[in-house]
Amino acid sequence: MHAYRTQTCGSLRAAHVGSRVRLSGWVNRRRDHGGLLFLDLRDHYGLAQCVIEPGSPAFVEADRARAEWVVTVTGAVVARTPDTINREMPTGEVEVRIEEICIQSIAQELPLPVFGDLAYPEETRLKYRFLDLRRERLHRNITLRSNVIQSIRRRMIGQGFTEFQTPILTASSPEGARDFLVPSRLHPGKFYALPQAPQQFKQLIMVAGFDRYFQIAPCFRDEDARADRSPGEFYQLDLEMSFVTQEDVFAAVEPVLYGVFEEFASGRNVSPAPFPRISYEDALLKFGSDKPDLRNPLVICDVSDVFDRADVEFRAFKNKIVRAIPAPGAGAQPRSFFDKLVDWARSDMGASGLGYIVFEGETGRITGKGPIAKFLPGDAIEAIAKRANVTAGDALFFAADRKDRAAALAGAVRIRLGRELGLIGEGRFEFCWIVDFPMYEWNEDEKRIDFSHNPFSMPNFDRAEFLALEAQDKDSILGMKAFQYDIVCNGVELSSGAIRNHDPDVMLKAFEIAGYRREETEARFSGMLNALRYGAPPHGGTAPGIDRIVMLIAGEENLREVTMFPMNQQAEDLMMGAPSEASARQLRELHIRIVAPEKPG
Repeated sequence: MHAYRTQTCGSLRAAHVGSRVRLSGWVNRRRDHGGLLFLDLRDHYGLAQCVIEPGSPAFVEADRARAEWVVTVTGAVVARTPDTINREMPTGEVEVRIEEICIQSIAQELPLPVFGDLAYPEETRLKYRFLDLRRERLHRNITLRSNVIQSIRRRMIGQGFTEFQTPILTASSPEGARDFLVPSRLHPGKFYALPQAPQQFKQLIMVAGFDRYFQIAPCFRDEDARADRSPGEFYQLDLEMSFVTQEDVFAAVEPVLYGVFEEFASGRNVSPAPFPRISYEDALLKFGSDKPDLRNPLVICDVSDVFDRADVEFRAFKNKIVRAIPAPGAGAQPRSFFDKLVDWARSDMGASGLGYIVFEGETGRITGKGPIAKFLPGDAIEAIAKRANVTAGDALFFAADRKDRAAALAGAVRIRLGRELGLIGEGRFEFCWIVDFPMYEWNEDEKRIDFSHNPFSMPNFDRAEFLALEAQDKDSILGMKAFQYDIVCNGVELSSGAIRNHDPDVMLKAFEIAGYRREETEARFSGMLNALRYGAPPHGGTAPGIDRIVMLIAGEENLREVTMFPMNQQAEDLMMGAPSEASARQLRELHIRIVAPEKPG
């Protein structure tokens, strides 16, 4: 018999009754029922109930065992009596009668319990992550992550993609976040950067003549944490394709994402391909966000022109962008419902207010009541109701401001109404593509034109006209679209992608428009530009986030619940003690001197 196990704890079934087995694992729970001692034994594969009577020679040793001690038990598999069968456990029809027990490892008093799913402070969970990972829900999530990655890899290879690995030590790149820098010992004063994404390398792979590339790529960004973004590092399904249009990329990605989500959906519905295509402008107008949750049926509309009518006396909305957000059935809500929403808009969203109208039916016509209804003539109220597709018994909220602020407030109101009115369709995964992003945006802080998305994207603009653009052509530049796209699921952005700029002259011009001198662009992206000058195919790709995919499938709201060893909000690894100080010798070898930050005051 094997020294540690002949079976795993999760594998025992009724067919094993009568056989003698050996199991090893952790004591998940100890139950002393007076005449019998029960030890629930747990390993990676599941749970097995083990039992021993006081008269057994092994009882004294078994009685020592406590939670999370590692033990090996040997004994016969017996059937449970009908009244003790546990239908919730795969092994619930049988138990092991302990004949021998060997204690392999003793656990100290636990800083957090493994049995059960009690909420514990993040600091404790991350410091003792190895214990946290033993807990059922987190252990299941991490196993799910592995299975999802295997499924993705299998599907990508099945579509003709080849897996390659790109460098970790590379050069800095303007991806939009801070780089993690690595000092060079051999080149004093110079630094490598950990890749924010394998962007340039995957394009170079296409230039090198490989047709379809992918990898499960680690990426590093020195940015603040939030629920859907880990500080430090994350993983993405990085892919690139040659001789493709935007639709070709969509056609390759959709079967992979649909197939993975369907495989692990556990009865939830997945929107079928082709996924809806929504322009960036329409997304901001109809949903107030470029990552809309399509499970929410509410659609925002623009009613600015109605409030600008000469016969509308509500001056607070004059000459502003006014977005209307429907609230079906909200007419039956008490006044406190509306007051709370208005207070929330002011306190949490920084809005000056939130107007609303409650619609009623009267003699075949729709009328309105509320703080601003009295300022609107009857036909204006009817026009607004028709445009917003609301009727008697519904309400309509209004966000008025400059275009970007009105869209953001309307989007936030849409999300809140969807939740409070119970409109979100649970048990569904709703995908969409956001397309036609602007190539450039105006940087109000620095008063200059900047890239709005990926700087390596191909502008959707006539080549000759693009190369002839001058700085004073601001309207043309800011009105320009790009072959850029995001894929979104349930309001979570899974990835950004683009058809790449494979023309070196267009690339230099694109960076020049964004304020980069030609010499600077040549210096920073010499590898890319040199490659493009030796024959580059049209190519494009994207990079869905692995962490976010697993978070959605697992039904979690925070990436830490699907990441094995995450950092805390301050980008600290509490378990390993990182970041840590370097020794004086290490600093000398790297030619680095620490300059302490100045104390305030």
